[in-house]
Amino acid sequence: MKILLIEDDAETASYVANGLKEQGHLVDRVANGRDGLFMAAGEPFDVMVVDRMLPGLDGLAIVKTIRAAGVRTPVLFLTTLGGIDDRVDGLEAGGDDYLVKPFAFAELLARLNALARRPPISQIETVLKEADLEMDLIARTVTRRGVPIDLQPREFALLEFLLRNAGRMVTRTMLLEGVWDFHFDPRTNVVETHISRLRSKIDKGQDFELIHTVRGSGYMLRGAS
Repeated sequence: MKILLIEDDAETASYVANGLKEQGHLVDRVANGRDGLFMAAGEPFDVMVVDRMLPGLDGLAIVKTIRAAGVRTPVLFLTTLGGIDDRVDGLEAGGDDYLVKPFAFAELLARLNALARRPPISQIETVLKEADLEMDLIARTVTRRGVPIDLQPREFALLEFLLRNAGRMVTRTMLLEGVWDFHFDPRTNVVETHISRLRSKIDKGQDFELIHTVRGSGYMLRGAS
């Protein structure tokens, strides 16, 4: 693979670059955000590794800019910022994966190989539909009966999860793991609260409801039967 590495920490950059080269990959290494953006937008790469905090221009701004310009090269964020909101910010900016420092090189390599195996964007489903509800994953828009619906990032992620599982029941645990990345039950009503907010935006004033409660089990998104 031809890989672009945008990392300002010299020790980390050398560790990653040398490891990738030993695996037979070609690595272009850049130490600041502005040069990184120039390389990312101007040359073809199979995958990019981008640090979040960079001099000149931060990693989020780099990825947002190249995505707006139509560059669809897979991006792995490599960062010390490991909070859930940080991960969400990275993915919302257009990143494809997120690895927190310190990390094992074997995991980094596995994640890069997985990103490189993904099909071209033209082969990926980018519009999700159920009945009169439509979500555009590229434009980050949601409409029902053609009317735009304004969703917060977490609401968008929750609706995307429900749409990808349309017609199937999803449990509270599935939503906590798939939307919030909780692999334990935090004993909060975060799921219930967000489902309620999403219902008020998606179903209120409509001819039929799309988001249904499966009593004692979870939730299901489906059109009118």
